[in-house]
Amino acid sequence: MAITDWPEDQRPRERLIRQGAAALSDAELLAVFLRVGVAGKSAVDLAREMLLRFGSLGALFAAGLREFSLINGLGPAKYAQLQAVLELAKRALGEELEDGALLNSTQAVGQYLKLLFKNKAHECFVVLFLDVRNHLIATEELSRGTLSQASVYPREVVKAALGHNAAAVILAHNHPSGDPRPSQADVELTRILIQALGLVEVRVLDHFVVAGTRAHSFAEHGQM
Repeated sequence: MAITDWPEDQRPRERLIRQGAAALSDAELLAVFLRVGVAGKSAVDLAREMLLRFGSLGALFAAGLREFSLINGLGPAKYAQLQAVLELAKRALGEELEDGALLNSTQAVGQYLKLLFKNKAHECFVVLFLDVRNHLIATEELSRGTLSQASVYPREVVKAALGHNAAAVILAHNHPSGDPRPSQADVELTRILIQALGLVEVRVLDHFVVAGTRAHSFAEHGQM
């Protein structure tokens, strides 16, 4: 049955307008994005198939065009629309971090970083530069390595911090392996960068390790 044949109070779009987006399930939100289904499947049915195929929203968002298009009814147009939505979400989070202090926004920073690292097959190291009020000045990728490691030079991090006139930084890198737990090398790198940046009076507020839909905060785990 097409969604247009459903009772109006059960249709995802109408429910979203009346009750707000938070009232909808993942499948219903995807159905609003899809707008229409395919022959024999409503948009909600198609959305459920997408979630079943990929296993999670995070895996769906990280899928490439080829994998995305394996589901009947999906193709380059829908893929482009979804990527545009994700990029807008990332930019909106970036604006939120620019306007608000980051010291007490671990969850917002984690969400921003998960979008930032989405679809990156190689390990990358980025730094968020903050002003004296812990507002975001800039985000810069300082290293891109192999699947297993990234070369990070403390002098380059210090140079970038001084160039942005940053008072503090948040460090972040991804683990394409899918495991967000920091390695001993990650812990040692954090220690070295805290020392190097401390020499120029730049504080390190946190170090995040991002793996897919998960983010590990050194500060939250008492590893700083």
